[in-house]
Amino acid sequence: MQRNVSVSRQAESMCVQEEVEPPGQRPTSEEGGPHTTTISSLPIRLVNSVDLFEANDRTTEFRRRFFPGITATEWNNWRWQLRHSITSKASLEQIIRLSDDEREGIDRHKGSLPLNITPYYASLLDPYDPYQAIRRCVVPVSAEFTRSPGEEDDPLKEDSHSPVPGIVHRYPDRVLFLVTNMCSTYCRYCTRSRMIGIGSRSRFDLSHWKDAIAYIERNTSVRDVLLSGGDPLTLSDERLSWLLDSLRRIPHVEIVRIGTKVPVVLPQRITSSLVRMLKRYHPLWMSLHVIHPDEITAEMGQACKRLADAGIPLGSQTVLLSGINDTVDIMKRLVHGLLKVRVRPYYLYQCDPVPGSAHFRTSVQKGLEVITGIRGYTSGYAVPTYVIDAPGGGGKIPLFPETVIGKEGDYLLLRNYEGHTYRYPDRNGTVGTGCHPAS
Repeated sequence: MQRNVSVSRQAESMCVQEEVEPPGQRPTSEEGGPHTTTISSLPIRLVNSVDLFEANDRTTEFRRRFFPGITATEWNNWRWQLRHSITSKASLEQIIRLSDDEREGIDRHKGSLPLNITPYYASLLDPYDPYQAIRRCVVPVSAEFTRSPGEEDDPLKEDSHSPVPGIVHRYPDRVLFLVTNMCSTYCRYCTRSRMIGIGSRSRFDLSHWKDAIAYIERNTSVRDVLLSGGDPLTLSDERLSWLLDSLRRIPHVEIVRIGTKVPVVLPQRITSSLVRMLKRYHPLWMSLHVIHPDEITAEMGQACKRLADAGIPLGSQTVLLSGINDTVDIMKRLVHGLLKVRVRPYYLYQCDPVPGSAHFRTSVQKGLEVITGIRGYTSGYAVPTYVIDAPGGGGKIPLFPETVIGKEGDYLLLRNYEGHTYRYPDRNGTVGTGCHPAS
């Protein structure tokens, strides 16, 4: 199995000296950024050290069966994981029994969002059940090629809100900075499926990074920058440090956030050296993409612990997916599991209407039912905000179960999580007129 697993050509092309980069383009070492900081001049140098993770039983058995000659040190090397990403039907068939629908989905695929699964994440897939939740999220099926009404390549109109390549400026005080179009594992419902995994057609080289940073520097209203992609943690420590250093030098940038699924699909990437580097750039926040309790493994928990111990607040942005996490029981297990690994459930997203996503999307009513089913029945910290990222570029719109049900005289009528109604004296100049000012 070791020799037969397909190696991503894009990943192999990035082998240079002591490091191997994930699928994507490697910026050159020319002078960069508005502060003439160069990538090669940064004090952080990459080394070959590997942090060992305590493996869950399923992953341990998977490694012994399919990669018998691979040591724990190799398995825990994130660059080894990327080099041995599963990218073909032939290699995937050696690990799981593909259904006819999955074979058709893989065979019909062309262009962006190719099949790509790290060996670690592949170890979590059920080899026999094509309806397993996390397997459905990463293995293509024929439904991806059915375009339904309302679906668009760029439903959030990010491209129309992009003043320079890589920057999406929708909100007044913050920008989205797309730094790569590569991930270590590709989710089949990806919002940016139009541009993810397209290799040399990427707009994310060093010159575009410099233009994006210059744009942020010119726009003094920008106080918050979210690094996304693709997945920023697929970049090397050195390049990620260059980006963070360049942003930290801009006086009006108060916080930087990183959006990533790496701790879930490639926890081996959360090395001691990465964490030491990230600590240099506080205040730094991180949003993780977790969709199912099966993803919360021993390895994922260790990765989150390293980040949290480094003072990085962690939040989860979960996508509501039909037949995957759209029940109260699964969502409750997910949010409880997240809190145990020190990740705050932040957003529950309605799935964006990208082409071929109808089989993933639930009704909004289903989402409201899930939120109603967990609100009040678990810790407030465990309840995410349910949102729709409005098609057309309207931004995130929160959706709430109906709790304000009317007025009765000067009282507001409220419904609690059990469905009981309560009266609240709504201050409007008549209720509580006998009260005296506090002294």
